[in-house]
Amino acid sequence: MNLSSQDWLTILRTEYLDDFVRAGGAAVKYLVVADEADRAALRAGMRAAAEENGFQFAFVDAVSTRVHMIDQVFHEVARQVDWEALCYEFLARTLEARGLNLPARPDDFALSTLAQLNSYPELLLETDIERWVHQRIYQDYDMAQEFRLAVIRLCMARLDPPADPDLAQAAKEWLRGELRLISSLKRVPIFQKIARHNARHMLISLPHWLRHAGKSGLVLVLDISRCLEAPRRGQRDEGVYYSTGALLDAYELLRQFIDTTDELSFCFVGVVSTDGFLADERRGYRRYDALYLRLADEVRDRYRQNPLSSLVRVAGEGHVEEVAG
Repeated sequence: MNLSSQDWLTILRTEYLDDFVRAGGAAVKYLVVADEADRAALRAGMRAAAEENGFQFAFVDAVSTRVHMIDQVFHEVARQVDWEALCYEFLARTLEARGLNLPARPDDFALSTLAQLNSYPELLLETDIERWVHQRIYQDYDMAQEFRLAVIRLCMARLDPPADPDLAQAAKEWLRGELRLISSLKRVPIFQKIARHNARHMLISLPHWLRHAGKSGLVLVLDISRCLEAPRRGQRDEGVYYSTGALLDAYELLRQFIDTTDELSFCFVGVVSTDGFLADERRGYRRYDALYLRLADEVRDRYRQNPLSSLVRVAGEGHVEEVAG
């Protein structure tokens, strides 16, 4: 029998977000939800659980994002992150730990104001803050070097916005996949865009940065339901559709999420799909053995499933029923 969505959300809170992920763990779960309305409700519940526990929540839908490309997944997550707010929180925590007084309003947080409040020469304060930021961020080798450089630039821009706004904007566009010319970041120094060869390292780095900024980590939900659809061209609506090759690339990406769990920290990944993920012989997970062999639960209780297994069948309230697979 399927778990109800409320039962699953309780498991998410008590077994993962309340303790395990917050303490540095990582988990990847595959959730099969047949009904579209139930998937939306489950997603809303996961967002609420994440935010209640202080996590950054991000949602990636295969309809609008090419989920078979890890760089596109990361860029979509980065677009949902409030980088300025995170930089403020990080700087505030860093300066408070050093015993400095902060302005009452975040809008007044600026280098000149901090110098006045603390009777600190402005140039010397800027030098000290930049040193403290480097100590905490650049020396955190759990984050990729280019990610660290970009975050440092954003933090210094949050401290003194007029200093070099174009450079900070370029760093933010680089993270979001919107940067046109990589040469605009040569002073950071960053010399390559985020692409399929390095995006996974960026995604692994993000939860560590979130922790520095006071978050508990990252909760990432990917809805891959669109990957299971293959209508004729005349029957397609707007959005992304997946060829067989793209589908297999998406399954390889999902396989990599499972195998890199030991490299992830402070991160929960929930992959949501329809029951076609289990039942569709042409486009379901059986099509890709490397993923199927990691998720298949060939020996299972017919009446009660393991709520902590990698693959969980979830139904909306009032729709708890058995799903073949």
